[in-house]
Amino acid sequence: MKTMILDNNIDNIRLYDQLGIDRIFVDLEIIGKVARQGGMDTVISDHSLDDIKKIKPLLSGTQLLVRVNPIHSNSVMEITQSIENGADIVMLPMFKTVAEVASFVRIVDKRAVACILLETSEALCRIDDILEIEGIDEIHIGLNDLHLSLGLDFMFELLGCDLIEFLTKKIRNKNIPFGIGGVGRMDHGMLNGRAIMIEHVRLGSSMVILSRSFKGNGQVSIEDIQYELLKLQQVVLNAMTLSDSLLLENKSTLKKITNQIATKLRG
Repeated sequence: MKTMILDNNIDNIRLYDQLGIDRIFVDLEIIGKVARQGGMDTVISDHSLDDIKKIKPLLSGTQLLVRVNPIHSNSVMEITQSIENGADIVMLPMFKTVAEVASFVRIVDKRAVACILLETSEALCRIDDILEIEGIDEIHIGLNDLHLSLGLDFMFELLGCDLIEFLTKKIRNKNIPFGIGGVGRMDHGMLNGRAIMIEHVRLGSSMVILSRSFKGNGQVSIEDIQYELLKLQQVVLNAMTLSDSLLLENKSTLKKITNQIATKLRG
């Protein structure tokens, strides 16, 4: 399971690279984000194009992923500069149309891995046509904005229902690697990371974002994160040995818990 973590703190990034986290996630996206997520407990970053240049030389085996803004008047400059500054993977968020994805793939032009972040109801409805576009290297399903777009109460409701399974089957049929949302620590919270990662395995996901809660509180500890990373990968390895019936049992439990949380959030 490829792991990625959002950060531009140089000291933290040195630790992540040492630990073997697969990808450092630099986030340039700002267009429309405050309007969508303002007031929510989500990350609106202050990352910049200069961060890419600072971070890239620090990485030995870790890749650098850059989430750019949705397609806009300066996309050619932003995407090109990201690649020239050192981005290995460029991620397009909040697309709604086939034309936006086609434009993104054309701008990247095989100079980096082209990853699309599927997180709007419009893109979901148009997924068959979007998947026909040549040059999409990876897809990540963004649970936070997608659940908002669909008017749901809790982002992991999407994992509990059959919609993500419907979507991931279509992606697998195109042999495109994909990931799903983020995850916290394996044994924390009412909906813990263990249940989420088992569902990742059942669906065929190969990538996940490590959330803020994965880092713990306060200063990042190399020992702490190393321990949590080992637990995550062990959960994934164990899940790969489970029978279909046990995987479906986990899905049923996941659905029950997500429905309970969503009901509580609705008040």
